[in-house]
Amino acid sequence: MRRLSPLPIPVKKALRKLGQDIYDARRRRRIPTALMAERASISRMTLTKVEKGDPSVSLGIYASILFVLGLNSRLMDLADANHDIIGRSLEEENLPKRIRLPTKTKEQDL
Repeated sequence: MRRLSPLPIPVKKALRKLGQDIYDARRRRRIPTALMAERASISRMTLTKVEKGDPSVSLGIYASILFVLGLNSRLMDLADANHDIIGRSLEEENLPKRIRLPTKTKEQDL
């Protein structure tokens, strides 16, 4: 069995919450595990791992399950630059203080 590198605790918590949210969404829709696994083209064992927030399951499988549940629209916004507060503030720090037009040389005037 492949040993995964230890994940930061907040990442583990986020995966567990995602798994629990998927579990709850499936149950609210009254979709049995066998049918859900079939619709997502995965095994029931993999679905169980997803619902427990197992980090060894690929992101593609999580995305497939979200698609089956009709929850995939927010997947595109996970790392959207509009929501990257830190990245945008760092970018703003590097903006120039003044913007100057290039000076004309004598050759350009001819």
